[in-house]
Amino acid sequence: MTTNHEPALWLTQEAYDRLSAELEHLQGPGRAEIVDKIEQARSEGDLKENGGYHAAKEEQGKAEARIQYLSDFLQKAEVGDAPADDGVVEPGMLVEANIAGDKTTFLFGSREVAGDSGLEVYSEKSPIGAAVHGKKVGDKLSYTAPNGKSIDVEIISATPYVG
Repeated sequence: MTTNHEPALWLTQEAYDRLSAELEHLQGPGRAEIVDKIEQARSEGDLKENGGYHAAKEEQGKAEARIQYLSDFLQKAEVGDAPADDGVVEPGMLVEANIAGDKTTFLFGSREVAGDSGLEVYSEKSPIGAAVHGKKVGDKLSYTAPNGKSIDVEIISATPYVG
């Protein structure tokens, strides 16, 4: 038997609270709203040609998938202070890097931490994320992109993301 030990996902308290509130809404009022839409559309007659019914059922499927995702995600999440400001690239760090000659800033970790900030996010599982994880300011490295090209990277800065 094999076990899959995924690392905990780091979240700020703010991100954890935001996601918990979203989950609570989806499980309570959000579900009730969708059920009402389905019932209302169902009362309009023939379900085969009822676009409102099918849209509500699709919305229900998406909401249930989000509920499952958030439940699993929050269960694995490790809530705490931002990582140490030591210049090491680790989850929760805002990283500035020279990637293939272009200066780029991204959040290293989970997209859920970034919320609606518009920040580019790279996870530890992405090719670039795996390459930069644990590197320090000033480190130069290269990684192989999914298209097979070798990409040069230089870490310019790595500071805790305070979102």
